[in-house]
Amino acid sequence: MQAARAEPALEARALGKRYPNGALALAPVDLSVWPGEFVTLLGPSGCGKSTLLNLVAGLLAPSSGTLRWWGEAERPRGAAGHRIAFVFQAPTLMPWARVRDNVALPLALARAPRDARDAAAAQALAQVGLEGFAAHLPRELSGGMQMRVSIARALCVEPDLLLMDEPFGALDEFTRQRLDADLLALWARRKLTVLFVTHSIQEAVFLSTRVVVMGARPGRILADHRIDWQGARDDAFRVSTAFAEHARILSSCVASAGAAATA
Repeated sequence: MQAARAEPALEARALGKRYPNGALALAPVDLSVWPGEFVTLLGPSGCGKSTLLNLVAGLLAPSSGTLRWWGEAERPRGAAGHRIAFVFQAPTLMPWARVRDNVALPLALARAPRDARDAAAAQALAQVGLEGFAAHLPRELSGGMQMRVSIARALCVEPDLLLMDEPFGALDEFTRQRLDADLLALWARRKLTVLFVTHSIQEAVFLSTRVVVMGARPGRILADHRIDWQGARDDAFRVSTAFAEHARILSSCVASAGAAATA
């Protein structure tokens, strides 16, 4: 799905990252993500997926190349229509704080009024199916529920571009598949643009409109594969011949990336 807008939500051109010790974490890459797309970065460990995501988020500074968000060279600072949120690998919740306060943390840091924070947190929790857990502590929730809280915290700022760094990787397969389905429903309902990192080929096929395969040493883009599926993303899709063919193509790409990394 590509919306009819003049500019990509994200555009990287010859973007590279070299660390102070000389290690080249990311060779120059070109990548465009259009509004409404769900783009997944897939590849072996050490191929630069998280580095690229951190560059997009502004958590790292590039060594070379350029980044543009909605056509602008300066990273957005929260203007309506140009908001970015990040969901990390772990929920990273404050253990002493109630769920509502964990969710409202970005608004508290922005010094929003308490009533506005509570209302936004309640709305975000409802979107991830945790309406009745606002007063709970993180330790009272399962791992999957804690990750839902982390997603709700990102939604609290009403993002337009959602960055997700392998958020479901530590969860059991049953919980992971359920959260994948919930994330897709949320993406469609909120008309989000998503840049997602995973090691799972099956997860990439199920979620994505495009899968970008990366290789290591140095990190670089090897393939950009579109998932053309017009039907529902459900259990029937998971067992379809189309799903199997997309998985086969991506498996071949990942195998090539792994072989190149060990050569």
